[in-house]
Amino acid sequence: MKTLIVLGVVGAIAQLIDGSLGMAYGVTSTTLLVAAGIAPAAASASVHFAEIGTTLASGFSHHKLGNVDWRIVRILAVPGAIGAFAGATLLSSLPADVAKPVVGAILLALGLYVLYRFLALGGRRPEFKGRVRTAFLVPLGLVGGTLDSLGGGGWGPVGTTSLLSSGRVEPRKVVGSIDTSEFVVAVGGSLGFLLGLGAAGIDWGYALALLIGGVIVAPFAAWLVKHLPARVLGTAAGGLIVVTNARTLLLWAEVPAAATNPVLIALVAVWFGLIAWAVLAERRNRGDDDEFSTSDRPAPSASAGPAPVHA
Repeated sequence: MKTLIVLGVVGAIAQLIDGSLGMAYGVTSTTLLVAAGIAPAAASASVHFAEIGTTLASGFSHHKLGNVDWRIVRILAVPGAIGAFAGATLLSSLPADVAKPVVGAILLALGLYVLYRFLALGGRRPEFKGRVRTAFLVPLGLVGGTLDSLGGGGWGPVGTTSLLSSGRVEPRKVVGSIDTSEFVVAVGGSLGFLLGLGAAGIDWGYALALLIGGVIVAPFAAWLVKHLPARVLGTAAGGLIVVTNARTLLLWAEVPAAATNPVLIALVAVWFGLIAWAVLAERRNRGDDDEFSTSDRPAPSASAGPAPVHA
């Protein structure tokens, strides 16, 4: 029971990040499940079945708030589902001792990419400039869906960052469209895992706990998409993914604890330092914005005379 409660909290936190940033639900949840000793295929399967419910709730919330570009969803979803089905089938056929380092390496790379996205790029969100092409969306869906099943996450990091960097989609609609189309991707991945693992190979209790936690916070996360400082939360999520998967790979490689512990301590220290830097940068940017707003105000006219003095 304690494990299920913890997973419910993990699902809630992961959905809070995913629903407001358009990424990291699958990566965060799968990372923690694998770190807890769950086989990579079973962990990714549990996350994908949970995502059927969380993405449905998140997509509905984003739709009600006007955060969805349905043209993007229609074009992106089907290739994403095909890629997710193929990735799930492939992962299910890999032996656990082979899958673990492969998944760990993919997740580690995704974590580094998330950090890059929100540190090097400063969490910038491009302005709306035009219409994204179908020739861009179809391969994006195939790659994102395949990676999503293999790594237990990847649809958001690949899809959201690619659409944002294109500069052709309004930021809030990037997040809303990626979250909404992920419902179809989750269904495709789940069918692949069901075919590859069978119902007995999936821990339905884990999936249900993640689902409940995610559904509870999905409407709140959709509302936060317009207000949340992306840089701070994205840095926190990316660092968590990097640290946890570095540990997974070190344990798989049977690196002695005398070497593993200092590496992990150093990574955690760097992670906390990056979060602190992101907070300071966010405050500095807000201060600059306030200063700009103040300096932009017109100076009082000299002909207006002295201000009246009230008794």
